[in-house]
Amino acid sequence: MNTRETLKVNAQGHLEIGGIDTVTLVEKFGTPLYVLDEKYIRDMCAVYRDTIEREYDGNGIVLYASKALSCLAIYKIAKSEKIGVDVVSGGELYTALKAGFPAEKIYFHGNNKLASEIEYAIDNKIGTIVVDARAEMDLIDKFCAEKGVMQSILLRINPGVEAHTHHYIQTAKTDSKFGFSVADGTAKSIVEYALTKKNIVLKGFHCHIGSQIFEKQSFKLAVDKMMAFAVEVRDQLGFEATVLNLGGGYGIWYTDEDAKLTCSDYAIYLKTIIDELKRKANEYKIPNPYLVIEPGRSIVGEAGITLYTVGTIKDIPGIKKYVAVDGGMFDNPRYALYQAKYTAVLANRALEAPTETVSVAGKCCESGDIVCADVALPAAKTGDILAVLSTGAYNYSMASNYNRNLIPPMVLVKDGQANYIVKPQTFEDLVRNDVIPDYLK
Repeated sequence: MNTRETLKVNAQGHLEIGGIDTVTLVEKFGTPLYVLDEKYIRDMCAVYRDTIEREYDGNGIVLYASKALSCLAIYKIAKSEKIGVDVVSGGELYTALKAGFPAEKIYFHGNNKLASEIEYAIDNKIGTIVVDARAEMDLIDKFCAEKGVMQSILLRINPGVEAHTHHYIQTAKTDSKFGFSVADGTAKSIVEYALTKKNIVLKGFHCHIGSQIFEKQSFKLAVDKMMAFAVEVRDQLGFEATVLNLGGGYGIWYTDEDAKLTCSDYAIYLKTIIDELKRKANEYKIPNPYLVIEPGRSIVGEAGITLYTVGTIKDIPGIKKYVAVDGGMFDNPRYALYQAKYTAVLANRALEAPTETVSVAGKCCESGDIVCADVALPAAKTGDILAVLSTGAYNYSMASNYNRNLIPPMVLVKDGQANYIVKPQTFEDLVRNDVIPDYLK
């Protein structure tokens, strides 16, 4: 495990998170259960915020990337930590506003924003829209003209940096659905187009090269390419970008194949970006741009664990052993999507040494419903509590009611206290929006 003060094995030999025994959590809240460590989330927010303050004279902002995990409580924490957020849908925007998050510190992303979402954002005076399509810019300009307002935008640029990560989460490849490509000239032409719009204020550029990236060279290369593009645009079009959003993508620990980073280690990633940004600004003799970063997974990923109860156990001699739990791809679809790797522990027997390698299976009617494959565990028994680690990002946010299973509730833990931040679903919730036509009654 990547242990810390708020995630460790206690004297009873149980996994403990946020100062509370996971066995106690299961007794109180049941399983499956998402659990989030509030201190870890706040520590990560502070690391990024304070690094910009210290290393870049405060000339920038941290945005929590809400696609990793969106709920009212997360936005409340982000607001109290004095950072911004980015959203990628009308639903995420609604949730942030419902939590009282200041609209001027919200950035709106998406490669296919709906007209209704764009109008909703403008009506709520959202701070910045990151434009990803020419038609989208036309809609923004149209709505702003009708409403007599101006809208600040960034243009999403594809610098062509292929980071070393899973190909599903590389977002700056030449053939990516995201952004305007520098390589084929569309990036420069969209800048020209943006400058013709009377109701839009172009502030600068955005890029995001992918997710779950550990090596720093890709981030430095992204800085180099984006700064070179900014200077080219200045020299050829007379537009000087004042804002540069470099996205997120910093990797987290899922298994021992990944680096074990402390919160403070992430300051090194950001300092690397800042140092390169200052170096290129000095080389080009231009002012340091206002820096925006968008960490999501690295803020909430390792903060989260999911607790399950072990059910049936199926041993296929000489082939495979399955340990089934009361969750599955409906609460964590990441293995089914791209064979994501996880670490699992028996939370109620956390000091026992592993004796076998098993696959943790879910309860869905799918052969591919695996929570995590080839994990080392002590011999599990029905009724054991199994914890899957580093599930704070892209688990609840991607959950579904597949097979009409209930999406698990979520609790926030801190200093030995636990509180719901997402209530348990009920069977009634499953049929709430179902309608029977009159002719079937």
